[in-house]
Amino acid sequence: MAAIPVVVKHQGKRHNVELDPASTGEIFKYQLYSLTGVEPNRQKILVKGGQLKDETELSTLGAKPGQTFMMMGTPATGEGSNTIERPKEKMRFMEDMTEAEAAKVEGATPAGLQNLGNTCYLNSTLQTLRSLPELQEELSRYSASTSGSSRSSGLGDLSQFGLSGLGASMDLTASLRDLYKQMSETQEGFPPLMFLNALRTAFPQFAQKSKTGQGYAQQDAEEAWSQIVSQLRQKLKINDASNNNAETSSQQDAQMSFIDKYLAGRFESVLECDEPAAREAGEEPVKGEDVFLKLDCHINKDINHLRDGILAGLEEKIEKKSATLDRDAVYTKKSRISRLPKYLTVHFVRFFWKREAQKKAKIMRKVTFPSELDVVEFCADTLKKQLVPVRDKVREVRKDEQDVERAHKRQKVAHKQEEDREANIKAQGTTSEKRPGNDKAETKTNGDAEMADAVYKTDAEYEAERASSILAAKKELYKLISPELAADQGANKSGLYELRGVITHQGASADSGHYTSYVKKQGALDPETGKRKDEDGKWWWFNDDKVSEVEAEKIEMLSGGGESHSALILLYRAIDLPTAEE
Repeated sequence: MAAIPVVVKHQGKRHNVELDPASTGEIFKYQLYSLTGVEPNRQKILVKGGQLKDETELSTLGAKPGQTFMMMGTPATGEGSNTIERPKEKMRFMEDMTEAEAAKVEGATPAGLQNLGNTCYLNSTLQTLRSLPELQEELSRYSASTSGSSRSSGLGDLSQFGLSGLGASMDLTASLRDLYKQMSETQEGFPPLMFLNALRTAFPQFAQKSKTGQGYAQQDAEEAWSQIVSQLRQKLKINDASNNNAETSSQQDAQMSFIDKYLAGRFESVLECDEPAAREAGEEPVKGEDVFLKLDCHINKDINHLRDGILAGLEEKIEKKSATLDRDAVYTKKSRISRLPKYLTVHFVRFFWKREAQKKAKIMRKVTFPSELDVVEFCADTLKKQLVPVRDKVREVRKDEQDVERAHKRQKVAHKQEEDREANIKAQGTTSEKRPGNDKAETKTNGDAEMADAVYKTDAEYEAERASSILAAKKELYKLISPELAADQGANKSGLYELRGVITHQGASADSGHYTSYVKKQGALDPETGKRKDEDGKWWWFNDDKVSEVEAEKIEMLSGGGESHSALILLYRAIDLPTAEE
């Protein structure tokens, strides 16, 4: 029997196939496999009365030239092949791994920190700081100035036992380096004893005893954060290529503090006397520049959102002597940001000294905060002009991506509806053959002409188009970045930040209660590209030595409003932008 030319419709595409009535359904499926890459066992071909089976004789279908068949199914792999290959790497089971190897497995739960007696304030601080990959990298390179003597005495080898602090001569930065290394090699709760001793030696306030006389007193996590960061600012120096542009500068001159590069911003401020008499007497406003390591969110009865609290913190009243008036007067200091760091720390000023109770009380007002923070309005005009074009372009690109994604979803729905409609027609025994003499279009009973078959793009085609448009958008976006900002590797170049860490406090005062921290999970590291894969949006909750995974919705519940967990410190990171290499 002569072969019959038929059309097979699959994922919006039409394939012309020669159907041999003398063969079986299995042979026909292998023909389609060569055209579509869909394995025969994954194909569903709709024929009159149901699906085409392997043993069905094609002659029983009564196929006619030009008849259309509907096929559904997708390849098992991206290659469209079911060839079984030997694994490139030998499979290893968790039972065969060392504790350090198991801790480095993708998806492994990170190590917690044991509470050594009211040390939750420290544990939550250390876990949040540990979320900075740049900090971990620079700490691994850090060498204490006293390391030579400690190594010669053999004390440096005690790091494997968690006792390297003895050889670090109470160097807080070296102790932090060793602690993070030890934490990376376990999934159990680790005792930060050596770091705690180094902290109490450097800052005796953290060695204060409890009022009950039993153990140590609870401390403020914000104070621990500030003291640790200030110590790192002094000790942790890095080579900064952007500063090494003068021919006469030495290698030491090209070094800068890690904190100054990644966590420190700058203010431009104007100090002006509030009294008109001072201005009339010729007193000029005083301009200045200050470095800041965190933004304060001041809280009062009018503050409901983080933005309002930050704005309130950028303006303060100061009483000092006026040289013009020759007496004390009230001045207003207005600050605006002239440099944004890559990592922005925001402190909710929830604790204040309650004189009648003689203790630090807590403001438990609910203050909401966003997962993405836009700080452009807090910036000085010069910086604002550099940030606005980049920020607006980022939002434009995001909108375009959302539009493409919505269009893709609409197409998939329409495609699915058409497949279901044609499947129903087939099941009812109705063929889609064209009637003789009506090749251009069929006429429906209502007189409307049937539309031509829509051509649907495959997922691969959509991904290719999406990748191409993203690449073009990245190039446009990179061109908008100011050369001055582009040269500052540790700066935010868009004014947009994403939330990465939260330190919370539960209780009614700073001298009691409990601290925990939340850190957003990073995407798995791709060993081939060295880049992070997409994140799943979940967070790690560090509650001393207990570590658990929580959904993003949990973070939205940390705004305060009672004695439950409320945010005290927020850690934001600049959103990712394209680089020159991309």
